[in-house]
Amino acid sequence: MIDFTMVWAVIIAFGVIMYVLLDGFDLGMGILYPFAPDEQSRDVMMNTVAPFWDGNETWLVLGGAGLLGAFPLVYSVLLPALYLGVFLLLAGLIFRGVAFEFRFKATPQTKKYWSASFAIGSTVAALAQGIVVGAYIQGFETENFAYTGGAFDWLTPFTVLSGLGLVLGYALLGSTWIIMKTEGAVQDWAYRITPRLLAGVLGVFLIISFWTPLVDSFARDRWFSNLHVIWLLPAGALGCAYLILRAVARRDEGIPFVATMGLFIFTYLGLLASKWPYVVPPAYTLYDAASARESQIFLLIGVLFVIPVVLAYTAWTYWVFRGKVRVGEGYH
Repeated sequence: MIDFTMVWAVIIAFGVIMYVLLDGFDLGMGILYPFAPDEQSRDVMMNTVAPFWDGNETWLVLGGAGLLGAFPLVYSVLLPALYLGVFLLLAGLIFRGVAFEFRFKATPQTKKYWSASFAIGSTVAALAQGIVVGAYIQGFETENFAYTGGAFDWLTPFTVLSGLGLVLGYALLGSTWIIMKTEGAVQDWAYRITPRLLAGVLGVFLIISFWTPLVDSFARDRWFSNLHVIWLLPAGALGCAYLILRAVARRDEGIPFVATMGLFIFTYLGLLASKWPYVVPPAYTLYDAASARESQIFLLIGVLFVIPVVLAYTAWTYWVFRGKVRVGEGYH
C-alpha cells in the first residue's frame, strides 16, 4: 500500500527547497540593493531577475496550499504560534513585489524611494522566514492538538540569529547570482563582497550548530546518536563553501552560484534530518498531522499534473533568458 503521507512530505519538502533556492536569489539581490555601486548597477541587478521573480513564488503557493491540504494540523498549530512572523513575511513579499514594478515606472526623483522599498521588503521577508525556521527548531507549546504558547514565543535571541543567518545566506545567493548574470563593475563588486558574505554565513552557521542542542533536546539526541552519518551533511556544506571561495578566487562565473545552492541544500537536509519525522515539534509527527487518505489522494491527482507544468515553464523561462544582462538592457 502506498504511504501517501510520505509522498506528500516529499512533495512539500521539494516545494520548500525550490522556493528557497529560486526566490532566495531574488530576495538576496534586494538585500544587497542599497550597497550596489551606483544606480546603473541597480538597474542591471533588477533586470537580472525581472523575468523570473514572480514565477519563482509559485513554489511558495504550491508548498503552502499542499501543506494546508495534506497536513491541516500544521496550520491549526503553527499559524496561531506565528501569526506576526507570517504576517511580516507576506507583507515583505507584497511590499517587494509592488516596489519592483513601480520602480520601473518611477520618475528619476521617486525611483530612490521605490529602491529603498524594494530593499526593505526583501530584507523583512528574508528575516521573517529565518525567524520562522528558528521557531520551528525551538518547538511549540501544544496541548490536545492546539497551540498553548504566547503570541511572542517565536521571538527569541535564537530565532533572531536564525533570521539574520538567512538574510546573509540569501545575500550570498544574490551576490553569486549577480556574478553569473552580469559583467563589468557590478560583477567586480559582487566578487568582492561574496567572500565576506560567506564568512558571515559560516559564522552564524557555527553559532547555531552549537546553540541548537541547547534549545532542542530531540536534535541533540539525534545528532549525537547518529554521528557516524550526520557529520556528512555539515561536511558537504563546508565542501560547498570551499568551492565558492576557490571559484571566486579564480573568477569563475557559474560555479559560485551552483555551490551556494549546494550549501543551502546540505543545510536544509541537515534541518530535516534533525527534526524528522516531527512536523510540529516536539509533539506531533507527519502522521499525527496528516489529513484523511481520501483527501491526500484527491489532491495528489492535481499536484501530479501541476508540478511537471511548473517545472517545464520554469526551465523554459530560465533557458530563454539565459546569458548576461548588460547596461541598458531590460525586459520592462
